Amino acid sequence: MVAKIVNGRSIRGLMNYNENKVSEGQAQLIMASRFGGDLDQLSFNNKLARFEHLTLMNSRVKTNAMHIMLNFDTTEQVSVAKMQEITAAYMDKIGFGDQPYLVYQHRDAAHPHIHVVTTNIKADGKRINIHNIGKTLSESARKELEQEYNLVKAEGHHIKESLGITPANLEKAVYGKTPTKRAITNVVTAVTQHYKFTSLPELNAVLKLFNVIADRGKEDTIMFQKKGLIYSILDDKGKKIGIPFKASALAGKPTLMNLEKKFTQNEEKRKPFRENLKTSIDNVLMNYAQITKGTFEKELQKQNIYAIFRQNEQSYTYGVTFVDNNNKTVFNGSDLGKAYGAKALTAQFNTEDKPLKQSAKSYLGTGEPKPTYLKPMEQTSYLKKDEPTKEYLQPSEFDKLLQNLMGKQEANTAPLTQEQKRKKKRGQHL
Repeated sequence: MVAKIVNGRSIRGLMNYNENKVSEGQAQLIMASRFGGDLDQLSFNNKLARFEHLTLMNSRVKTNAMHIMLNFDTTEQVSVAKMQEITAAYMDKIGFGDQPYLVYQHRDAAHPHIHVVTTNIKADGKRINIHNIGKTLSESARKELEQEYNLVKAEGHHIKESLGITPANLEKAVYGKTPTKRAITNVVTAVTQHYKFTSLPELNAVLKLFNVIADRGKEDTIMFQKKGLIYSILDDKGKKIGIPFKASALAGKPTLMNLEKKFTQNEEKRKPFRENLKTSIDNVLMNYAQITKGTFEKELQKQNIYAIFRQNEQSYTYGVTFVDNNNKTVFNGSDLGKAYGAKALTAQFNTEDKPLKQSAKSYLGTGEPKPTYLKPMEQTSYLKKDEPTKEYLQPSEFDKLLQNLMGKQEANTAPLTQEQKRKKKRGQHL
């Protein structure tokens, strides 16, 4: 389970966000703690008044709204009753069990998750200290609940990403099928939250996959000079259609100023995925002796990677952007290296495809051993075991050689002992 706490200054804003999800059929109110009434009897004003009664008791506290999100793994089937039970236990553990709070079950992502709206102003007007609550009380509560309810554990940033807290099944915005503003908001919110892009063109590379575009206008316009930004829906031919909306009018306010903050942050966040993307591109190119641009794009799409080539009015290709939907990253070809830029890639494209033969492809992409083009040397034995080893110097000749080198000796050549030497002397005197 992953818990996230966002502090704010507007209870009304949090209420509007969740209630709009309910009206759109993407969320359901499943719990209202300390509201003194049935869920279906609580109007928007009833809910808001309950919170505002507390916040007005301490008007000096500006940060008085809390938005809590509890996210479960995609593999977990969490019933409404279990969500209610886990939420109540979590709120108790972080010190908000006696506070009024609303619990909404959202259905706008692939994983089960809930949103909790509450305030940190108590009935006596005192403020609950929420400084660092996410790293202290919330973390310990999460771990205890994972153990108690046998939930999938979430430890560290990379685990959180693997839990499926990403907008799977993102639907394309279709003009006339869904309200334009809602369709744009859904796509822009999901993309800006989960993709790692470092410029507006890189963001648009992703948005265009879902029929949305962010536009600054022409450089000589006031909107461009004031860093304005509008979002529009695109038709099947990539043309703008329908009413555009200012960035400041959309939920989350994806203005250029706010996006530029993400550009800087995403520079570091996307680095770990750079080499994986290069390897995917290399594998496609190495499997072909000749490859067309269309086949290159299709082969990458099989890996959920999109290569988007940019052309001017004269059809000259001047850039390429890669969108890796697996890792939610966006790279310009030049950011990967000179060999991955538009100029280098287009120079390799041909008018027809010539895949390498299977024997030649195997070692390039499948992990099988590289084929050997030289015939293996026939193993021979230069010293056969079944034949006696030839002796080039016979023992008899060797003995004669030693005698010649050392001189011929008598049969008894052992050295004399001391006793023998004395007897010999006596014999010589006699």
